[in-house]
Amino acid sequence: MRGRLSRRKVMAIVAVALLGVVLIRTTRLPAAAPARNASPPATVPVSVATVSRIDLPVRLGALGSVVAFNTVTIRPRIDGQLMRIVFREGQFVQKDELLAEIDPRPFQVQLEQAEGQLARDQAQLANARVDLTRYQTLLSEDSIARQNVDAQQSTVAQLEAALKVDQAAIDSARLNLTYSRITAPLSGRVGLRLVDVGNVVSASATTGLVVITQVDPIAVVFTLPEDQLRTVLPRIRSGARLPVDAFDRSGTTRLASGLVMTVDNQIDQATGTVRLKAVFDNHDHALFPSQFVNVQVLADTERRQLVVPASAVQQGPQGQFVYLVRDGKAVVRNVTVADVEAERASILSGVTAGDVVV
Repeated sequence: MRGRLSRRKVMAIVAVALLGVVLIRTTRLPAAAPARNASPPATVPVSVATVSRIDLPVRLGALGSVVAFNTVTIRPRIDGQLMRIVFREGQFVQKDELLAEIDPRPFQVQLEQAEGQLARDQAQLANARVDLTRYQTLLSEDSIARQNVDAQQSTVAQLEAALKVDQAAIDSARLNLTYSRITAPLSGRVGLRLVDVGNVVSASATTGLVVITQVDPIAVVFTLPEDQLRTVLPRIRSGARLPVDAFDRSGTTRLASGLVMTVDNQIDQATGTVRLKAVFDNHDHALFPSQFVNVQVLADTERRQLVVPASAVQQGPQGQFVYLVRDGKAVVRNVTVADVEAERASILSGVTAGDVVV
């Protein structure tokens, strides 16, 4: 028994000793050594800029719609059969260029009839004038009654009036012949034809032959809030032609540059806006009628404004501020921003020209 108890005591003592060693090693494990290739904390690169005074343009943005400078619906001015169409759909035509032709033969016949009537009346007038001269001679010899002379004078006057009527009929027939050739009243682009060859057209019809839109030059109609009129109107009334740039829907690609032509005569009370019209030289046809564009109007230029990069202006709990560089350190300075345009911000107060900002 003693031998067994002694062996159990020895095994228990050994187990306790091993547990103590494990606990000691666990509590005394050293902290992990930093990795040799660990990167230092990341730094943010910054640059500095100097506050400067420059002339700052005042631009007003708006959404506009392109409209044709002139739009004309070509309608026949006489009745007749459409014999020929010269233009191609979508073609650019010049002023007075032939577009279509109506059968001219009925009007040629009318012209010949009017010319024949004129020739007949001219012969009758010549004979009446000869008789009047003869009657006047007989009257001077007291061989004829004055009543006959007066009647012959009336006949001559009637024939002279008939000649004017005949001449008017000739002019009308010639005018109808001219109208049988339909020409473009202005330069522009023709649309889809509305009548085919062979149809009988009428001057009283509401449907025309084709529509011509003048796209060079072209106009853009856009709206501005009524509050911005105090910036635009004085310049326009003084005779200034305000430059306008038209951009695509994204506002990144400039399509054309033009000038403000006029301002509408009233404000739309429903929207609180006023319409303006600008004209563009659309030589490359970049602007298309009914196209939506973004418009920027150079309304004015503010002289010698304090300007910093827009990225230098920060927003904090106390408002907008910038970091000024003072003795190699960044110092917070509250500022009042007038406007931000593209990458520049104009400052009303808080900095002076020559200051360096982060």
